[in-house]
Amino acid sequence: MKERLDNVVQWYPGHMVRAMRRIAEYLKLIDIVIEVIDARAVRSDANPMLDRLIGDRARFVALSRDDLAEPATTKAWVEQFASRGREAIAVEARAQQSVSRILAALTARAKGRSGISRVIVVGVPNSGKSSIINGLLKRGAAKTEDRAGVTRQLQWFRLAPTIELMDTPGILVPKIATAQAQWKLALIGAVPRERYDPYEVSVEFHRWLLERSGGRTKVPDLATFAAARGFVRRGGEVDEHNAAQGYIKAFNDGVFGRISLEAPGDGDEQAA
Repeated sequence: MKERLDNVVQWYPGHMVRAMRRIAEYLKLIDIVIEVIDARAVRSDANPMLDRLIGDRARFVALSRDDLAEPATTKAWVEQFASRGREAIAVEARAQQSVSRILAALTARAKGRSGISRVIVVGVPNSGKSSIINGLLKRGAAKTEDRAGVTRQLQWFRLAPTIELMDTPGILVPKIATAQAQWKLALIGAVPRERYDPYEVSVEFHRWLLERSGGRTKVPDLATFAAARGFVRRGGEVDEHNAAQGYIKAFNDGVFGRISLEAPGDGDEQAA
């Protein structure tokens, strides 16, 4: 897809550089890494800077929001990770049976280790980290909210007698390099709302749907959605801003169905 917007997201925060430095320090204490990635945008939602920091530590990927992604696409991602020697587990964070697969993987990795196995959970903002931790602990220990950057301080939790779990603030790359990655990350909630225009993100998403489907999609465009939901001011003028926010929320609530924004080998550029 040709990129039409050069700067969908205003995102060059220095605090993400500092956060990456802190993660590097935390990793000195860590035995096992869980990287949480939104299953709908696996390529854009991954943080490539983590590869260098994690090194050869035991590691696996939790593909969150499995219930919102296309099953066949998520299966393809799991297989691609496996082909590269990395275990990936598709998980619906609010479903206890689903989260239990992560606990089983952790227990297997910790087995045979002497002393306490320390685990860190990392991922971009709003990737589903806190929901997964709460599911593992079977209680609301980590604060969750549909807003990027809610987890701001370091937290430790005792998951099992020999397993301690560290939650960390979400870490996004300091600069999102491509317009494709920008609108996708904004759409799935990885970018704070004040950093992007929801109208532009909504328009880019629907344009992408049309191009992917050859011009035929059941998902309404923003104008149709606004009219159906009553986002119209007196005189018939569409309230584009609030309609776009509602449109993005509808996407994340699954109103438009299960949609994967990226698949292995689909040609999209990697965010850098």
